[in-house]
Amino acid sequence: MEKILITGASGFIGSFVVEEALRRGLEVWAALRKTSSRAFLGDERIHTVELRLDDEKQMEEALLSVEPDYVVHCAGVTKSLRREDFFRVNTEGTRHLVRALQRLPHQPRRLVYLSSLSIFGPIREEQPYAEICESDRPQPNTAYGKSKLQAEQFLDAECRIPYVVLRPTGVYGPRERDYFLMAKSIKAHSDFAVGYRRQDITFVYVKDVVQAVFLALERGENGRKYFLSDGEVYQSAAFSQLIRRELGNPWCLRITAPIWVLRLVSWGGEAIGHLTGKISALNNDKYHIMRQRNWRCDITPAMNELGFKPEYQLERGVKETIRWYKENGWL
Repeated sequence: MEKILITGASGFIGSFVVEEALRRGLEVWAALRKTSSRAFLGDERIHTVELRLDDEKQMEEALLSVEPDYVVHCAGVTKSLRREDFFRVNTEGTRHLVRALQRLPHQPRRLVYLSSLSIFGPIREEQPYAEICESDRPQPNTAYGKSKLQAEQFLDAECRIPYVVLRPTGVYGPRERDYFLMAKSIKAHSDFAVGYRRQDITFVYVKDVVQAVFLALERGENGRKYFLSDGEVYQSAAFSQLIRRELGNPWCLRITAPIWVLRLVSWGGEAIGHLTGKISALNNDKYHIMRQRNWRCDITPAMNELGFKPEYQLERGVKETIRWYKENGWL
């Protein structure tokens, strides 16, 4: 039986990758930290291994007991009080993992790395907006995007294992917590938008990301990088409107604030976060993400080369997501 190692297996995307790997009959190894939740890893067929991304030697020793055929690297920091944590985990953690894997007697056949559209930052924002393409030069303006880009650059420079990089746009679905906050706010009769200039937004449902992961494992060419979205472009209110509908159309006050207001709020959120030790939903990285106007991306290479076919448009994905939030007591 072929073995697959999934880092970040307890997280949002990673837990769905685990489920699909089990469905395909693979021997699944979930890489976890001591403090990782097992809430979505209850299947008794799952093997677990502790990996400390800041300790290359520990990882090498732990991986000797696994020697995976395939690796899906989902682990990463998406928000943090400290800027350096993004680079410590997303960049250095990737370096440590790959170097540990490369020293194993049995080399993995392929590595899939979950990166992000955020590595490109605010480009092609002259109207009409054009799709971000792989030939564009990344200009990340968030610590998260910069740390992911540096991880990609390391793979290009040093990775000897055949690897494929996936760059999803905004990923949503059951178990996801950031978009959940939007649903929670709408249920409480308020919605928040930023900026008066047109904003083109893209989304991809978590199960479509998982589809792309296994296509990349099967067919991806070494070093290729693919954008992932559902192939559609939405305006800023589309997601909110669909959430409202699935919640039974509660009355809702939609507030659109100028960019400078978001700047002040995000500064305040950062300051409060450092004082309380709790990460604010509105922080410096979130400011740059919400300020960006163009999130279009070209998924043609993923469709042509991998056979990627998004199965979830936003309407279907939101319906399934809100149903899960309700059934699991989140809403």
